[in-house]
Amino acid sequence: MPLLRANGVSLAYTDTGTPPGRPDAPTILFGHGLLFGGWMFRPQIDVLRDRYRCVTVDWRGQGETPATAGGYDMDTLCDDAEALIRELDLAPVHFVGLSMGGFVGLRLGARRGRLLRSLTVLDTTADGEPRDAARKYTLFAWIYQLLGAAPLKQQVLPTLFGPDFLNSRRSEPVVHEWSARLSRSSRTGIRKAILAVADHAAIGDELADIVAPTLVIVGADDNATPRLDAERLVARIDGSTVQVVPAAGHTSNLEQPHIVTACLASFLHSVDNELGDLSKATASLDGVGHGTH
Repeated sequence: MPLLRANGVSLAYTDTGTPPGRPDAPTILFGHGLLFGGWMFRPQIDVLRDRYRCVTVDWRGQGETPATAGGYDMDTLCDDAEALIRELDLAPVHFVGLSMGGFVGLRLGARRGRLLRSLTVLDTTADGEPRDAARKYTLFAWIYQLLGAAPLKQQVLPTLFGPDFLNSRRSEPVVHEWSARLSRSSRTGIRKAILAVADHAAIGDELADIVAPTLVIVGADDNATPRLDAERLVARIDGSTVQVVPAAGHTSNLEQPHIVTACLASFLHSVDNELGDLSKATASLDGVGHGTH
């Protein structure tokens, strides 16, 4: 996985490049959830790469991105995402972020709107972490630093995934890959990432500044950022819509990949069509304007 120097740090990313015959294809930038990496969006990328350039980023200390001395807070990760977009000349992008990636996406939408073509957030919230959850995550962070993931696995899995998925054979390869990849990550980096999520700031008062077309997706059985959080987002982001994914928990894109991919593909297609129609209308008006001189 290549590393890109952006915002003063090295960020691991993947890039499918533009699809054959589509040099002007829009880009989707995927931001992963806590304890994962960009690999978690593989089911979506496998389908969407024929129509879009698909780029993933691994946040600091997670996936293949090296641990850093600091900068794990969501504001700095937002700066990292902006730097990556600019360094790779991707703007405007369709940004897709799950959970922690959604925290970043909401900040991009509110503060760096010109970088976005659209915004999709999955299983996320604009609110801060509830006090009890923050305490639990802080404890998990230090246990992980000392002992690794093994002692926490049975406590963490029901937060990451819904019961329908965990009780099915479909979960076995996903959980195995998640465990294997997590075991290769820096313990210090993961600890700092968990603490950053536990302490992330609420940005509800900034949501009115999001103007990009926005889709909110949430697993029906998500107990980390439940449907109520998704509905609160939609109530505060003008023109946004919500899609509830049945039989899915907090990692809905891996639990119900076909449903989430179909929702995402439909949304992106509608946005691109609308923007295409707008561009044609603008060009038409420009032609009228030039003709009057």
